[in-house]
Amino acid sequence: MSAYIRDAVRTVRGKARPDGGLAALRPHELIGALIEALDQRTDGAAHRAGGLILGTVGQVGAQGANVALVSKLHAGLPEDGFAFSLNNCCASGLTAVGQASRMVQTGGPDILAGGVEMMSRVPFMADRADYYADASFPPRTRYIPVALAADRLAEDLGVTRVELDAAALTSQQRTAAAEGTPLVASRIPVNGLDREEPARASTSAESLAALEPAFAALSDPYAEALEGRRIDHRHTVGHAPPMCDGAALALVSASPDGARARIVAWAEAGGDPAQSLTAGFTAMDRALAGAGLDLRDMDRIEFMEAFAVTVVKFLRDREVDPDRVNVGGGHLAKGHPMGATGAILLSTLLDALDACEGRYGLVVATGAQGVGSAMILERPRSAVRPRRRG
Repeated sequence: MSAYIRDAVRTVRGKARPDGGLAALRPHELIGALIEALDQRTDGAAHRAGGLILGTVGQVGAQGANVALVSKLHAGLPEDGFAFSLNNCCASGLTAVGQASRMVQTGGPDILAGGVEMMSRVPFMADRADYYADASFPPRTRYIPVALAADRLAEDLGVTRVELDAAALTSQQRTAAAEGTPLVASRIPVNGLDREEPARASTSAESLAALEPAFAALSDPYAEALEGRRIDHRHTVGHAPPMCDGAALALVSASPDGARARIVAWAEAGGDPAQSLTAGFTAMDRALAGAGLDLRDMDRIEFMEAFAVTVVKFLRDREVDPDRVNVGGGHLAKGHPMGATGAILLSTLLDALDACEGRYGLVVATGAQGVGSAMILERPRSAVRPRRRG
């Protein structure tokens, strides 16, 4: 039995600060807005779903008490439907959709799945986990901030400042160009905000080149985890995805009727915690192998810009057409609402595939300490424009 995406929507993204465009709302209100939007797009099917799965990283405060259950109650979903939250770091939203696909494939009901993160209310590391400072772990498995991992990876791979600047500029330019086009067809305005608030359309090559490396001060508290290594810090704030508020939701079904896409493959992966941001590549390779496809078959790819080094590595190391990757911009411009990211990328991929009338699409999410998830979608063949040959 196959699993299908009946539809998927995402909110605009607001800045993670008290006066951000979404900050006056609560996480379950973002999910409620998405359920209402899905209902309008699917003739009420969202409220007939038998379950809700949400990925959320900061499961405390406004996102505590099982935010999926709170969202279910707020939205008035069926009382006998299940609701649970999960945390798979920055891949959480895509993992939630993958879990839903497995459940419908084994005879379960239609399921709402996605993610939400309001970093204006629940800041990064707000859970204060012991692990963040636990010196009992061997150095290579201790926690280090993602920014440090990104700088270390850039140095290890020989990724230059010029390459990082180019990736950031492309993300900003494509984000600006996507406004008002079919690439944002499934994005939902919320609270009067109708575009990605963190994006900086005025970004230029000159403004990026003028920025100084931003994360050197993080090294000292994590000196033991870095085993005394002195890092050549290269990432600036222009190469880092802004922290923000946002949410996304997909309606996953076993029925192909009216579906936007079929889930062809889904894979999860762990990775070297010392390299941190590379497990998404492993998950991608597993998904492609499971589907019997390769990157040349993908009409559109949403590759998570988890700091600029990741997308630079992807475009440099793999045989892939850059004009098919993150065509509407990426996280470096739009922002990174952690647990929602994977589901946001999934919704964005569907819009990109619809816009080009493509067949196959790939979404890749990666996270700290060796977390990765990837999914391949296929649009209905009747909606696919044949590729030109030659």
